[in-house]
Amino acid sequence: MAFGIFQRNTGRDAAPEQKASAAGPVIAYHGSGRVAWTPRDMVSLTKAGFSGNPIGFRAVKLIAEAAAALPLVLQDNAERFDAHPVLGLLKRPNLAQGRAELFEALYGQLILTGNAYVEAVAGSDGRPLELHVLRSDRMSLIPGSDGWPVAFEYAVGGRKHRFDVSGEVSPICHIRSFHPQDDHYGLSPMQSAAAAIDVHNAASRWSKSLLDNAARPSGALVYTGMDGAAGLSADQYARLQDEMLSYHQGAANAGRPMLLEGGLDWKPMGFSPSDMEFQKTKEAAAREIAVAFGVPPMLLGLTGDATYANYQEANRAFYRLTVLPLATRVAAAIGAWLGGHWGVQPELKPDLDQVPALSDERAAQWQRVSGADFLTDGEKRRLLGLPELTEGQ
Repeated sequence: MAFGIFQRNTGRDAAPEQKASAAGPVIAYHGSGRVAWTPRDMVSLTKAGFSGNPIGFRAVKLIAEAAAALPLVLQDNAERFDAHPVLGLLKRPNLAQGRAELFEALYGQLILTGNAYVEAVAGSDGRPLELHVLRSDRMSLIPGSDGWPVAFEYAVGGRKHRFDVSGEVSPICHIRSFHPQDDHYGLSPMQSAAAAIDVHNAASRWSKSLLDNAARPSGALVYTGMDGAAGLSADQYARLQDEMLSYHQGAANAGRPMLLEGGLDWKPMGFSPSDMEFQKTKEAAAREIAVAFGVPPMLLGLTGDATYANYQEANRAFYRLTVLPLATRVAAAIGAWLGGHWGVQPELKPDLDQVPALSDERAAQWQRVSGADFLTDGEKRRLLGLPELTEGQ
């Protein structure tokens, strides 16, 4: 059985009748065996929205670091494991990364591109010895004739490596966000926030240009010549332009007095109403970016935001509505995929009792469940997410 986002039955114990989506062949009809390219240039979008935008950068870092720091538990119906090969592999996935670094890279790729790829490096026994997060912008999916992926291609420069995923257990775990119009790739928050990111970046460039001009609005040089003449000769005009560029433009020349002669007069211009609204436009764009990523604006330090009563309430909403759904889905996919290499199906999930932001909620839930006399001990444990007690425990 192949694990990850795409699961298909290719095991030896296949059912006599084949079970597959009736729409699968239609999906891959036009592109059987060919690479399915991502619908957008994620490299440029990542540079503009993450590397070049402080709101996008902080939003991605908040989500990725918070989700990667969540403690994970591995359990099945009978017990919660203190030691397990899956837990050992996640604790030290490779020689260069620990669990937090691996998951931070995984969540970062998923948030930025809508797709995350984890490679399992197998040992001589076929079981994974190392885990590596691969860059999503370098990975391409190759669908088969039935619509399911048969391979992934990882391209760096002019070299490509092909991962065959048609076997019983896939070496690649592909996790993707929901995309209503794409059969193979996910939709990232960065794509939804692209317009707001462009507005915010344009506003930042405008503010930088204003600072370069000594943080003052521009003005006009008015020339009044002899006997009312209002024209400059070509040489006078060129000389005036050179002096303005050399002595009165840029932050280094801020505050330098202007020497006017020959009927020249400086007329400063005030801020127009559109200039005054520019900062509000930038703040509105910042809030749109925060909303697209699911981060309360208060946590990003945006002024004027009073959606939540206090910072603690905003932090609780951030974990409950953004971090936990993402971490739960990713942990379940990773756990099922890794469990397939050992032939088991344990459940990997965040340990909610060790999340400080949810401590009050969990304490209240424990108190309510413990005080419910009409529930059996087994029912109480299931409500709290604990494995059932075996006979004699």
